[in-house]
Order: sequence, then C-alpha cells, then structure tokens
Amino acid sequence: MGGGHGKDHDTPCSEVLDKLYTYIDGELEEGNCEDIRRHLDGCGPCLDEYGLEEAVKKLVAKHCGCDPVPMDLRDKVLGRLARARNEELAREGRAERLESPGTPA
Repeated sequence: MGGGHGKDHDTPCSEVLDKLYTYIDGELEEGNCEDIRRHLDGCGPCLDEYGLEEAVKKLVAKHCGCDPVPMDLRDKVLGRLARARNEELAREGRAERLESPGTPA
C-alpha cells in the first residue's frame, strides 16, 4: 500500500476516521489526540481525509453560522463518512489477508 496507508501505525486508519470529527471539534482526550496526530503525520490518505472534513466543517460553520444543519446535508456527510470507513476497513482486511501466509487472497 502506498504511503504506509493502513500499515505501520499504532492506530488503524479505520479508528482515525471514526474519531475524525471528535478530533476536529477538540473533544477527544489528549492521549487519543496525540495518537491521531501521530497517525495523520505518517498517513497521507488519512491526512487528506482530515483536510477535507475540516474544510467541510469550516465551510458549514461559515455559511450556516448558528442555523441548524439541514437533515439532508447531515445525512450526506454521515453517509460519506460511513462509506470512507467501510472502504478503509475493506482495504485493511485485504492487506491482512495478503500478509497472512497460507490464507487465500
């Protein structure tokens, strides 16, 4: 896998993606924040996802202010996060099968 994505990290990519909004909001415990920061420093695809999610959050805050978030936007964002999480879990699963000797790919 290119750029170490899904490998050689103490925190799996799927866990980083699960905690991304909590991290962006500053609501994650400091120990977990350090794990996420360390992972993002070494994982380009997760860093890209973080940048995208942070930009979306800032854009929504700028244009919506204190207005309630439209349900369809919320659903779209949550759907996108779920798809990204599932894709990452699938990639991690494929990588594990490929690395395990004697396991059919």
